[in-house]
Amino acid sequence: MTSQLAALSRKHLRTAAAASLLALLSLSAQAEGPSIVVASTTSTEQSGLFGHILPQFKQAAGIDVKVVALGTGQALDVGRRGDADVVFVHDAAAEQKFVDEGHGIEHRKVMYNDFVLVGPKDDPAGTRGKDITAALQKLAASNGNFVSRGDKSGTHAAELRYWKAAGVDNKGTGYKECGCGMGPALNMAASSAAYVLADRGTWLSFKNRADLAVLVEGDTRLFNQYGVMVVNPERHPHVKTAEARKFVEWVVSPAGQDAIASYKIEGEQLFFPNAGK
Repeated sequence: MTSQLAALSRKHLRTAAAASLLALLSLSAQAEGPSIVVASTTSTEQSGLFGHILPQFKQAAGIDVKVVALGTGQALDVGRRGDADVVFVHDAAAEQKFVDEGHGIEHRKVMYNDFVLVGPKDDPAGTRGKDITAALQKLAASNGNFVSRGDKSGTHAAELRYWKAAGVDNKGTGYKECGCGMGPALNMAASSAAYVLADRGTWLSFKNRADLAVLVEGDTRLFNQYGVMVVNPERHPHVKTAEARKFVEWVVSPAGQDAIASYKIEGEQLFFPNAGK
């Protein structure tokens, strides 16, 4: 009888333990709540923008956002594979191709800033001014040190367009591709007294500037538009379409646009909302 009672007691303990574990798992799942994956650019992450706006979105919608920060080309590939619910990038031509191929839906403009050419303050290549193509011609002619993202990002795509517009095929012996994000590219430029094309948002948040300064800005061709879209659930049925739509609708809503506009570093606005324009 004693052994039977002991066995029964152990059974009840195991049952109670299992029930407790299931309850804990259930509570954990509830605590985590709904979430989405946003594949985005390194500039939105490294500039600090997401750190500023995502808590506001979470408060408004109750949805957590997990950001995968890559170059735009890689972020779009993540969307193509169905490994994200939303894509938030900055290469209008690549974004349109993504939509035309059936990978994205509900494509919307969100915000813009601009690119700047950054380089040594003493500007040995003589690039300073407002003409990006003239600056690149001077860089190539002088074999100036230039760090290219080389990562199929939106910034890399823009850089290649500017070289093409400048009519430059041979970029000079100082041209180097890092295959890296904006922050690491700026660090390389700072440590090697090189030039680099950067988005203004990441530049403003970049602390390790050493002897670097903005040398070329204000050229209308340096305009940098950001767009957002939902990954097509017809291609990838597991996409969290309802939650993804809530995120897209929020970033283009007055609340989301105000959140973007309010993000500043030392009083300077990094991104300018333009949804619906």
